[in-house]
Order: sequence, then structure tokens, then C-alpha cells
Amino acid sequence: MRLGSQIVHIGACIDSSTGAVSTPIYQTATFRHPALGQSTGFDYSRTQNPTRKVVEQGIADLERGVRGFAFASGMAAITATLMLFKPGDHLLVTEDCYGGTFRILDKIFLQFGLTATFVDFSDANQVSEAIRSTTRGMLIETPTNPLMKIVDIVKMVGIAKSHNAKIIVDNTFLTPYFQRPLELGADLVVHSGSKYLSGHNDVVCGLIVAREQELAERVGFIQNATGGILGPQDAWLLIRGMKTLALRMDRHHTNAIAVANWLTGHPKVEWVYFPGLVDHPGHDIQCKQAGGFGGMVSFEVRDPATVPSVLERVQMIRFAESLGGVESLITFPAVQTHADIPQDIRCRLGISDCLLRLSVGIEQPEDIIEDLANALG
Repeated sequence: MRLGSQIVHIGACIDSSTGAVSTPIYQTATFRHPALGQSTGFDYSRTQNPTRKVVEQGIADLERGVRGFAFASGMAAITATLMLFKPGDHLLVTEDCYGGTFRILDKIFLQFGLTATFVDFSDANQVSEAIRSTTRGMLIETPTNPLMKIVDIVKMVGIAKSHNAKIIVDNTFLTPYFQRPLELGADLVVHSGSKYLSGHNDVVCGLIVAREQELAERVGFIQNATGGILGPQDAWLLIRGMKTLALRMDRHHTNAIAVANWLTGHPKVEWVYFPGLVDHPGHDIQCKQAGGFGGMVSFEVRDPATVPSVLERVQMIRFAESLGGVESLITFPAVQTHADIPQDIRCRLGISDCLLRLSVGIEQPEDIIEDLANALG
């Protein structure tokens, strides 16, 4: 079955007793044992729930991993990932990563002895120079958030393996429909499933997929022990959203190309960050390792005074955090998604007071462009 069809049939007809086409919501905390020493395979919903299992198997199949895990949020998934490491371990992390990832490393895991160096993974020399004898993992975003830098996953896997480090790729922006890091040698994939996978801005969730069984067992232990699991209602919403992933990603992709090309010609726009533009750094790498460019476009305006004007004047596009839903959303990273990153670091990275991030939805592209044109003036 081809990937587009496989996506549609996630969880279809799993209830053999009724033949229900839609996955049932198993809203239960516990399960009856058939007899002493016997189990149906389900004992307590923190450990496993039939609805959540469909999500976990579905994402594992799409990412070509051995096992998937569903969490209550993307940050719960990141937290579980970081728990794979121990005090004294050192991580290399994408420098313009999501602000929540920076915050949890800087404010929480640092006090437990886990250290991190934030580097530009699009520069292999910088990565090699930052490796220490204690480096045990690399946490990569590609494209990065919000500057859309592209990381050569195969090259990073080679560097990591030569230093006995694990590669974790945040695949939120592209989803397995466009990019499958495990096939390129990564050890783990993480997602904020709240974004493109669910696709409708109506559920908060996170996902992890492991390439090999040993690491999967460790993640499974952490998931069960810490309990940050996805509930059955939200798991069902995620299943329903994922069924249209292929259709939505294709539309996000084509709309983003149209919007990015239009923005490049606007006199108030200084620069557009979108890997689908042929002059975008890493464009060739993106074409090699992914099947599309996604729906995220960041752009810098020439005058910082333009930013509040745009945010006030957009109408169809919503001024809101998050991304990946069917509706177009616009955010101001410096004061929203990346506010936890110190200002001097933001300035060095290019997350300036002129930078806006646009999650291009699935509306008619002409309407998105018209809204931006009216907002920019």
C-alpha cells in the first residue's frame, strides 16, 4: 500500500467484533482480567490503551520505525526523550530550536546535570568542533524553527555514529509524508502532534518513534513510569486528523510556495526564509532528503514598525501561536514562541524584531496573499 493510502487507513476496522470502520474511543482507566495470571494485553490505560495504541502503531508505520509512543504534549515527548540521558551527558542541540526546547534544557535538565551546546547544524564543521567526549546525543530540527535552516541528516548521522551519540530529529514541520529521518539513519523521531499530524488546532499531543527495539523499550519504560500519556479522546482526534495528512500537506506545500514567491517581491519584505526557494541555503539538501518543503514561511520586514501593523491588520490569517492547522496563522517569534531565549542569543541567531513566522494554511492561496497584501500595505 502506498503511503497516501496507508495514511487514510490508520486504525480502520480494528474492532473485529462490530466491524466499526472508525476506531472506538476506549474511555476506560482499567481492564478486566480473564483469569488469574491472564491479560487481554491491556491492564491499565497509563500503560496501554487500545485507542492510543492505534495512534502509536500508525505513526510508527508512517515513520518506518519499530514502535511509536503518544504523549500528552510535544514537550512531554521532548521531556521523555531527554530522560534517556543521564547526569554528566552532553547534548548538541539546534541553535534556533523551539523556545520550549531551549527552556526545558536551560531551566530544568541543567539542574540534573545534563548539559547542552546549541549549534548551527547546517554547518558540519561547527558540529564537529562542538562535540565533547561526553556528547551522547544530537537533537536536530530540520527545517529549523523559525529560520528554516536545513540540516543534512545523513551527514549528521555519520558524525554522531563516529562519536557513539544518538540522533534525534524533530520532524514536526515536514511529517513522515515529506521526510522520514529514521530511513536516513536517525535513532529517534519526535513530533509535536498538535501541529500538522492532527492538523486542526483542536488537540495537544506529542509523539516519539524509535528505529530499533532496544531504544524503543527504554522510551516505553519512561512513558509508563512518568505517565505523560495521551488520553483516548485526544488519541481519537489525532487519528481522525492524520487520515487527511496527505491531502493537507500537499495543499500546505503548494500554498507556501505561492506565498513565499509573492513575499520575495514585496517592497516591505527584506528576506524570505523558505526551503522551496531555489536560493534558500540548503535547498538542494532538502530536495535530496525530503519529498516536499512544508507549509512554514518566515520573513523579515525592513522596518520593525511594520510588525505590529501586520499583526493588527490581518483578517483571515489569525495572529496566534502554534502552526500546522488548516487555518493560516502568523506569529512574532521574538515575543511569542522564542521569548524564553535570551535577547542577545535571539539577535545573534537572527530572531529579530523584524521576523514574522507564517504557518500557511489550506485556504485558497489568492486569499492568503490578498490578506498579507492588505496587512503589509
